[in-house]
Amino acid sequence: MNYLYIALFALIAYLIGSIPTGYLIVKIKTGKDIRTIGSGSTGATNVKRELGTKWFFIVMILDAIKGALPVVLAKTLTTDIFGFYAVISAVFVIIGHSKPLFLQFKGGKSVASGVGTILALNPLAGLLVALIWAIVTYITRYVSVGSIVAVLSSIILMYLFKNPIGYIIYCAIAAIYIIYLHRQNIQRLIEGKENKI
Repeated sequence: MNYLYIALFALIAYLIGSIPTGYLIVKIKTGKDIRTIGSGSTGATNVKRELGTKWFFIVMILDAIKGALPVVLAKTLTTDIFGFYAVISAVFVIIGHSKPLFLQFKGGKSVASGVGTILALNPLAGLLVALIWAIVTYITRYVSVGSIVAVLSSIILMYLFKNPIGYIIYCAIAAIYIIYLHRQNIQRLIEGKENKI
């Protein structure tokens, strides 16, 4: 295990994750700070409140690409059969998205970027996670419910597709982290106050 590689991949992933896609798009389009709108998140759901459905999907796709990129780099540049460097990259890119260096550590909830990491680790599992998110969100009309169910499903899918144990552990950690970031949404769901789409 090369500790220099670990530090390098972690730094690159965090910096890529810190690129505030939603913030930049809203700022360019309207001059507003997305952190002062709605939930204050920089993610696609909050962007939708200001710019509409088209930009919701654009930000979601860009954030997924952002999540996938450092993982793809790690897999391409190393020959680690256990996928350790890819997992490190995945962990730090979602941290970067939720706690971005460039926005005083206030970002999004890492769902789209998290799905991007899963797509890069295992494309089929990632596509199924995205499909589960879409189906559950469509049925319930709650983005938060779709997000929570999708990230939990990633653990099972990684296991069923016989991925390296590191990938499965990563999905479990990412699910816990993303659910934690949704704690206010969960509280609103319990109280019947969560916004539907």
